[in-house]
Amino acid sequence: MEVSVAATASASRSSENPTKVEGKYKAMLMCWILGIGCLFSWNSMLTIEDYYINLFPKYHPSRVLTLVYQPTAFITLVILTYYEAKVDTRKRNLLGYVLFFFSTLAVLVLDLATSGRGGRGPFVGVCVVSAAFGLADGIAQGGMVGDLSYMLPEFIQSFLAGLAASGAITSCLRMLTKGLFDNSQNGLRKGAILFFAICAIFELLCVLLYAFVFPKLPIVKFFRSKAASEGSKTVSADVVAGAIQSHCENVGTNLEKLGRLSNKQLLIENIDYAMDMFLTYLLTLSIFPGFLSEDTGSHSLGSWYAVVLIAMFNVWDLVGRYIPLLQGAKLESRKGIVIAVFARFLLIPAFYFTAKYADQGWMIVLTSFLGLSGGYLTVCILTSAPKGYTGPEQNALGNILVSFLMGGIFIGVTSDWLWLIGKGW
Repeated sequence: MEVSVAATASASRSSENPTKVEGKYKAMLMCWILGIGCLFSWNSMLTIEDYYINLFPKYHPSRVLTLVYQPTAFITLVILTYYEAKVDTRKRNLLGYVLFFFSTLAVLVLDLATSGRGGRGPFVGVCVVSAAFGLADGIAQGGMVGDLSYMLPEFIQSFLAGLAASGAITSCLRMLTKGLFDNSQNGLRKGAILFFAICAIFELLCVLLYAFVFPKLPIVKFFRSKAASEGSKTVSADVVAGAIQSHCENVGTNLEKLGRLSNKQLLIENIDYAMDMFLTYLLTLSIFPGFLSEDTGSHSLGSWYAVVLIAMFNVWDLVGRYIPLLQGAKLESRKGIVIAVFARFLLIPAFYFTAKYADQGWMIVLTSFLGLSGGYLTVCILTSAPKGYTGPEQNALGNILVSFLMGGIFIGVTSDWLWLIGKGW
């Protein structure tokens, strides 16, 4: 019986990549858009740090808002990862995107209600919205990565590229809105309001796409049907939304009886990938955005300096996530990835001495490399790890890896405060 079931599982995995199912490129585009939407609101809040620093100069907004956001996202994701096999993926992701939309609206309402005044009350309100963004991220990001992990690697790559593109797009939009109102009265605030209005519209678009368009694509139906046939219980609402007639019911029954690897077993088998994700984001968030916003000194670019640095990070993070698509450019060696992750820690002394002794050109180069290397390693890890597992296992592993990613971000954000040692705060 065990041999028969194993053979059935193997046969199911062998049909993993469909050859004649339509909608691949449409799905890739939608994954990219949904990736943008998953971080668009939070990146928007990061990108208007110039406005918040001007509004709340005593509260270190670039650090405090991140420190509020990340623990919320991390705790939410850990809880949902633990119960991943029982949580309906469609409802989870829809809840995340809807929460992004209403939280972005809340930023606008808060600013308009307070007439753009600073002070403790408005800052607490902004912190509450930041926590809501973290909650939405913890709900949606792990759910989306898990959902796409049992589909084509190109879908995960597109989603991850979208996450990076959200930073690049928000940076470009911020520079545009800042430039439009640069010489007008209250220009900084007007630019920020226009900026968040655009973000709210985009988040609504993501809700509509995920709810009504994405589940109808033939290739998405194929993979969700396949996941259901392998015993996944998290795609039930997706199957209904896509009007899918699940096939291979006998295969699903056999695989369900056999059982998938537990989360603990998946973690043990992929502990190196998990730690790679953790350390990659620990380093990145110990530098970005707090250090880049507050600790790089005064330069000729003035108030534009932090905006330019954040924009360069986001643009090169996006570029790094497309490099693995080039023939022979993807790092697949597990040892090679570990070496690359540890080598990035040389950036810490590099940033310290550059901020202290070098000019703004070198800081821009270092910031660009920080983004490039982080984006590249993220795609290499998340597209390599799920190979060889069944759909339910790939979904669970995707959630586990994103949990370690969030854990790295949380510790990195906390470590970012170490840059303030000796500065009187």
